[in-house]
Amino acid sequence: MSELVSEDIKEPHEPALALHVEDLTVSYGDRPALWDIDLDIPPGVMAGIVGPNGAGKSTLLKAILGLVPISAGHVRLFGHPYRMQRRRVGYVPQRSSVDWDFPTSAVDVVTMGLYGELGWLRWPGRSERDRALRALDQVGMEALADRQISELSGGQQQRVFIARALVHKPDILLLDEPMAGVDATTERSIINLLRQLREAGQTVVVVHHDLQTVQKYFDWLVLLNVRLIAAGPRDEVHTAENLRRTYGGQIALLDDNDRPA
Repeated sequence: MSELVSEDIKEPHEPALALHVEDLTVSYGDRPALWDIDLDIPPGVMAGIVGPNGAGKSTLLKAILGLVPISAGHVRLFGHPYRMQRRRVGYVPQRSSVDWDFPTSAVDVVTMGLYGELGWLRWPGRSERDRALRALDQVGMEALADRQISELSGGQQQRVFIARALVHKPDILLLDEPMAGVDATTERSIINLLRQLREAGQTVVVVHHDLQTVQKYFDWLVLLNVRLIAAGPRDEVHTAENLRRTYGGQIALLDDNDRPA
């Protein structure tokens, strides 16, 4: 059943799941970007979405958020469509999709994450600034709160956008390649933060590109290449056969002794 038909259904569907995707197809013109995806992610896991370039990883996040048209199927977050769950969801887009020259400070960027609560008629005040500062402190960026976003390094900018997604305390956080283009120190700090969120009960879903680290970073894996190849607990999904099916001839598999602990 298409989301266009089912979106107005108010009865919860699979409410015990953080994310439920059923029969999802997304096409750009006559080319399918995602084809007939069925995916369940339980609450409280740190899930990595992995696959080759063009596999539809970013498209999957955008479909979950209603940012691209769905040709068929539906998506539920804690049992309901995204439009009913916006305040429970945080989203960090790819850095390349953001205009970093926009003249605004780090704290103002984070405050933008509260606009959904404020609506169009309320201007953010002291309370909202305090919440934004606490979110910046959570990612180690409070000292640079008044710095122009264009003056920050790539890793600092990424942490500001994570703070923007966290400021309204979402139950599920979706991140599109948050480690792309950041240095090793920043990557470790991002991963440590995401682990803390998971340990606090939040669900974390990350589009990730580095096969060398998927076993180390995630406890739940989604292998995607237009179709869903496999999804589930890391140790069940991360197999040589599943990786071959996902990447085909594009992958040089690691020996067991070379895999991260």
